[in-house]
Amino acid sequence: MSHIDPRFLRICESYTRAVLEKNVEGFLGLYHPTARVFDTWGVWSYEGETARRKVVEAWFGSLGAERVAVTFDRVQTTVTSDLASLTARVIYAAISPAGVELRSMQNRLTWVLKPDNGSWKILHEHTSVPIGPDLKGILTRD
Repeated sequence: MSHIDPRFLRICESYTRAVLEKNVEGFLGLYHPTARVFDTWGVWSYEGETARRKVVEAWFGSLGAERVAVTFDRVQTTVTSDLASLTARVIYAAISPAGVELRSMQNRLTWVLKPDNGSWKILHEHTSVPIGPDLKGILTRD
């Protein structure tokens, strides 16, 4: 992971832990209640916690015995007193109950964060993948 402000490193670590543990409350707690999320998959956007909760519960519930290991790299941050941005490549790897990596994909991630009651919260998230000439998403970076 690139060198970043420890406050934002903790957010990345909390995100990684919440996904690995399939912790819906821990995951949603990283986001501002009014967060807008532009997700890579299927839906144009999720507006607010209620909409996001449904998709996170479905995601974690769909995993069965598998877990997902998340890795952040190529992290860059810009921070002011009242707003911050974080960009990164995020690798999502499905892990079997035996600890074997089954498959993985990579996303480009942008977070806009703002301070909220003493901690930074994700106000906006945008994930994407580039589209190749065959009009299919490119899920790994060479």
